[in-house]
Amino acid sequence: MAVGLFVIERRLRRLLTTQPQDTGLVLLNQNVQGMQQRIDETTRTLNMRLDKAAEVIQGVSKELGQVQEIGRSMKDLQDFLRSPKLRGNIGEQVLKDLLEQYFPRANFDTQYQFNSGERVDAILKTDKGLIPIDAKFPMENFQKLQKAESDAERESFVRDFTKDVKKHVVDIAKKYILPSEGTVDFAIMYIPSESVYYEIIQQDEDLNEFAREKHVLFVSPNSFYYFMKVLMIGLEGKRVEESSRKILELLKAIQNDATKFGDQLGTLSGHITNAKNSLDRVNNEYAKLSGKIEDVRLLK
Repeated sequence: MAVGLFVIERRLRRLLTTQPQDTGLVLLNQNVQGMQQRIDETTRTLNMRLDKAAEVIQGVSKELGQVQEIGRSMKDLQDFLRSPKLRGNIGEQVLKDLLEQYFPRANFDTQYQFNSGERVDAILKTDKGLIPIDAKFPMENFQKLQKAESDAERESFVRDFTKDVKKHVVDIAKKYILPSEGTVDFAIMYIPSESVYYEIIQQDEDLNEFAREKHVLFVSPNSFYYFMKVLMIGLEGKRVEESSRKILELLKAIQNDATKFGDQLGTLSGHITNAKNSLDRVNNEYAKLSGKIEDVRLLK
């Protein structure tokens, strides 16, 4: 359109040159020039908007590249977590880090070995006994459960997932709840993933009842924190109780020492009183003797 107007404008200029007095041509030329100016302004505005759009598209392309990179990283992580052994190592490390945050090293051990040769990921030392803690990451059927496309698939994967969890519960109860070796009568199944944990506790009540019958407690990173707080309060109470007992024993010993010291002080006071009385008698006798000596001296 701009090219057409340009051609028209040139022809009008030639006509105006040959016929300068034609008012209609002058007005037409002015209108064409005005249209050309508006088109030029519109073209400039459009070009500016296209430049900005290009910048936006470039920025979006960059962001998409970053998103794709994140997607590749997530895929690499998912591939990494497909190995049960690697997932187990991650769960054990997270558990160890949590214990180190809340407890002195003397209050827990990691990779604790029982007489049977079985190793539990960690044990907590309490006045009631050792509390076994084992990290479990039942991921395969959980992932299938999340991707289920029908109710039938979901029900099937729920059964498989529940079966996996029950197997872990049985293993923990059998291997690590050993009162004969100083453990308490329950154990903790630590689940490093909150989503897996909530899937477990939201399942049929039979699963949770099964775990309770086996004396196994489910905990996640968040619920484990509160469990730690309660346990720390209990341990702190035990330390306060022990300190109070020691203070009472010290006070009793001080009281006994004070009684003995009082008896000794009384005996010493008696000795001092007797010594004073003896000194007074000696002074009196000395005074009498001195008087007699003076009387003899005066007779001379």
